[in-house]
Amino acid sequence: MPETDWQQSSFCGGGGNNCMQMRTAGESIQVRESEAPDAVITLTRDQLAAFIAGVKAGEFDHLIG
Repeated sequence: MPETDWQQSSFCGGGGNNCMQMRTAGESIQVRESEAPDAVITLTRDQLAAFIAGVKAGEFDHLIG
């Protein structure tokens, strides 16, 4: 897929070098960090939805500072 298929949040700021990027790949979603574009994680839509729900519920807050 061309690089133009990757999307990132408008909350990333102007530099764009410290952002999570996503794109669809068939029935899956691919996620990467802009600083490490070769490290791609492929998720199902259900896996991504479960992860987002966990973030919103604060399940990962203990990992941050």
